[in-house]
Amino acid sequence: MPPCFFVAVFILFLSAGSGTTVYDGYNEFEEEYYTPQLDYKDPHWCHSPGLTNGEVSCHSPRGGAYRSTLGTRCEMSCDRGYRLLGKSSIQCLPNRRWSGTAFCRKMRCRVLDLIPHGRYTCTHGFMVDSRCDFTCDPGYLVDGEHSRTCQPGGIWSGVQPVCADTDPPKIRCPPSRLKVAEPGKLTAEVTWDRPVARDTADKHLEIILVGQEPGTDFKEGVNIIRYKVYDQARNRAACKFIIRVEVRRCTILPPPMHGYLTCSSDGNNYGATCDYHCDGGYELRGTSSRVCQFSRDWDGSPAECLPMEIRSDVKSASALLDQFYEKRRLLILSAPNVTDPDYQMQNVMIQKADCGLDLRHVTVIELLGSPPRETGRIKESLFSSEVIEGLRQVFRISRSYFSMVLLDELGLDRERFIVPMASDELFSYIDSFLLDEEERERLELHRDFCD
Repeated sequence: MPPCFFVAVFILFLSAGSGTTVYDGYNEFEEEYYTPQLDYKDPHWCHSPGLTNGEVSCHSPRGGAYRSTLGTRCEMSCDRGYRLLGKSSIQCLPNRRWSGTAFCRKMRCRVLDLIPHGRYTCTHGFMVDSRCDFTCDPGYLVDGEHSRTCQPGGIWSGVQPVCADTDPPKIRCPPSRLKVAEPGKLTAEVTWDRPVARDTADKHLEIILVGQEPGTDFKEGVNIIRYKVYDQARNRAACKFIIRVEVRRCTILPPPMHGYLTCSSDGNNYGATCDYHCDGGYELRGTSSRVCQFSRDWDGSPAECLPMEIRSDVKSASALLDQFYEKRRLLILSAPNVTDPDYQMQNVMIQKADCGLDLRHVTVIELLGSPPRETGRIKESLFSSEVIEGLRQVFRISRSYFSMVLLDELGLDRERFIVPMASDELFSYIDSFLLDEEERERLELHRDFCD
């Protein structure tokens, strides 16, 4: 059909107010209406389709050898790693154009998140088929998949791993040590430097001591000290060392015959002091105390407890009393004569209590009669008249009636009795007011000795 031409002429009349204004305008345009001659036999009706990084599969009414004849339909697809943008199917139209366009864009996955304490490296960035391998900082291990791959759909394979702190910290304890107990003690003060812990991941570590603190006294034997350390991931490490405290000891010191020992500390350890004591009626000969040396030997020589020798041939009361100073207590009995009933009664009770008096370190002095027949004695040992008179004057003891004077170890007048005293009453007073704590303990141990 031949092309047709159309001409249009427009005349616009505008009127306003009282007059009329005429605008003449001639506007001619030409519209071409073209209808191509359809030819299904033309092999190049549309331009030959192409798709970079993709593939075009066309089906023509004329057969498989034709790719762009009128009516041909082409299916568009992209290569692996590319995404199709546009029409996936196009058709060759009568106007010699395809019904749409398409192109292939290279696909990529999203940017992977960074992992704390680690990193990743990728073979081709974030493109399809790129593999990203994960590694961790020293002290951390990959927990999960070690790599992820960008898949054709733009999705990463697997899940994001984490870097886990599985490496325990390291701690080193001080070396074990041997410490000798201090003189006179069963313990030793031991100090050491607090151990230092290290961890490849954390700088701040929690170190816990299990056992005694340094700088304190450790008892004899083996003492185990432990340290534990935790990092922030609660990985644990531990170490231990031994503190051995040795108490150097002497052989056990035997007590003297007719006597006993009182020792400080544990009795035979280095620095311990043992004091010698004698039973009633005996006095010490030799050193009064010995000390356990570092060499495990006792200093000095053993002492002896020998029967107490009382000299009665002294010339004064003071000379007599000096023999008892800090050794014995004195119980002085005085009566007008041996026939005095109070004296006789007291004498019988004193004789029966002789063992108890020895346990309490008490010696009995008797003053009987009046001059010139006055006598003074300790058992069978007699005193001179000067000693008897001196005792009476110093302690104001009358010859006119029965009396008893109790003196302590320092020779001081502690109590007077003007009537006979039973042994239980006398011993009760001595035990309560004259014995020290140690003597009371000794008395309890030997109380049955006199039964």
